[in-house]
Amino acid sequence: MQFYIDSADIEEIRQANRRGWVDGVTTNPTLVAKTGRRHEDVIKDICNEVKGLVSAEVLSLKADEMVKEGVQLAKIADNVVVKIPMCEEGLIAVRRLSAEGIKTNVTLVFSPLQALLTAKAGATLVSPFVGRLDDISSNGMEVISQITQIFQNYDLATQVLVASIRHPIHIMESAMMGADVVTVPFKVLQQIVNHPLTDKGIAQFLKDAQNVPK
Repeated sequence: MQFYIDSADIEEIRQANRRGWVDGVTTNPTLVAKTGRRHEDVIKDICNEVKGLVSAEVLSLKADEMVKEGVQLAKIADNVVVKIPMCEEGLIAVRRLSAEGIKTNVTLVFSPLQALLTAKAGATLVSPFVGRLDDISSNGMEVISQITQIFQNYDLATQVLVASIRHPIHIMESAMMGADVVTVPFKVLQQIVNHPLTDKGIAQFLKDAQNVPK
């Protein structure tokens, strides 16, 4: 399973990349706005830092405008994936961009049938949001299980990218269900490194090392 970092903070991405945590990056307008920089400049810097796929989101809701934006975003770097919202116009744009050889990531997916439609449209990635489903008392991981099962049944090429990750359990369950990718905030990536027994073991090793003859 690949790990993407969900961030537009280039320093945060660099830190994660140094630790071997980054197979790709997902961004969105909210994350880019926090940088105070132009969208294209942010995406270009990230693409220069990361070899894997970098999702850059369109801002339009009409297919023609999405395609136009997508073509421009794809010109920034070869590893750009155009992020498209799940809607009828979005699926039209995905189909057209895919026909031109441009990679796409359909975002804001909340059901298995929405995911199936994105695959039929030719999307490279589909991004179901588990945390937001949990927020409304739905079982986000059950949706991931259903999507991965459907995609395996029909050997669909679209990769399942689990988004809206809130904690390490989401990551573990995604891996057990066979999801292709998880996109994770930097702070959650840091959480999965640590374990109290690891900390205890290190402390004991350091203590014992003081007794080793020099």
